[in-house]
Amino acid sequence: MARVALANVSKSYGSTRVLHGIDLEIADGELVVLVGPSGCGKSTLLRMLCGLEEISAGELRIDGELVNHLPPAQRGIAMVFQSYALYPHMTVRGNMAFGLRIQGATRAQRDARVEAAAKALHIDHLLDRRPRELSGGQRQRVAIGRAIVREPRLFLFDEPLSNLDAALRVKTRIELARLHRELAATMVYVTHDQVEAMTLGDRIVVMHEGRIQQAGSPLALYEHPANRFVASFIGSPTINLANAEVRAASADGVRLALPGGAVLDVPVDGARLAPGARVEVGIRPEHFAVAEDGASPDRGMLQFGGEVTLVEQLGESHLVYLRCADGLELVARGTGHTGVRVGDRIGLRAEAARLHVFDGEGVACARPRKV
Repeated sequence: MARVALANVSKSYGSTRVLHGIDLEIADGELVVLVGPSGCGKSTLLRMLCGLEEISAGELRIDGELVNHLPPAQRGIAMVFQSYALYPHMTVRGNMAFGLRIQGATRAQRDARVEAAAKALHIDHLLDRRPRELSGGQRQRVAIGRAIVREPRLFLFDEPLSNLDAALRVKTRIELARLHRELAATMVYVTHDQVEAMTLGDRIVVMHEGRIQQAGSPLALYEHPANRFVASFIGSPTINLANAEVRAASADGVRLALPGGAVLDVPVDGARLAPGARVEVGIRPEHFAVAEDGASPDRGMLQFGGEVTLVEQLGESHLVYLRCADGLELVARGTGHTGVRVGDRIGLRAEAARLHVFDGEGVACARPRKV
């Protein structure tokens, strides 16, 4: 497999820069997911790894070798595209073996690799069919198998599940995770779906406007987002945000004046904040609990009151949407069913230790504990 290192890598089209100084190291056997909204640069970065896009500045090394100017065929990389890109006139066997035939592999070598990959992907019974006879999920597995038989040192996946329906995406995602464990392969996977990112990645790289916002384990990004963008992007429904004012701050915590006049002590590092500073507090929907509107919160608890505008019953969970008197809109997630109805007046409360605090630039005040 392969180690990958990008050092100050940038990409420009004329005077327009789309990637800004990307620094990233990928360990041997690691599955790294590049995630972010459309246009953030994740697919461009993947194509630069593959050699389909030139690097404008910086260095790309694979196993210590500088590969900036190596053509794709010499990088030892296999790429799986969103569109499958199968030859319609060839059988599954022919599609999977085509790259090996171009490389000069013998018939015996081709057959052995194709049959082994097909068995691992549970498509060995489809080897004599043509793409038009396959479902979308089967076609995607053929595309993945075509990459596996080449025995590359690096696998690249460009939103490979986006054309599949929801149930098939889940099934194929599970197969990809199993395949990564079995191959112990180095993989870089691009998606805009945060559920795919959270469930597949050993490490997630969140991108926005051509820059890496944060890289870390799924749990680290969820519990300790580096900034407001990462906090809002990771998690569904998105994190709730409310304005607040700093009353006092230290390395041990901040005292905040919240909407409605409540004052709350939050255990985050507020050393760089000063009294009077405007900040935002974030609380994830699953960290809210329903309480009586107007009930006195316990010490160390944040509470909002308002009118329920929507209730979504999802079976295993539910979502409650609340509009506060000042116009602030919040959403809470709970387990199972709820007796809350539209028009009810309720309170939502959460422990102060669950709050995230973002300064005026959107940068998170660090929590003392680490994931």
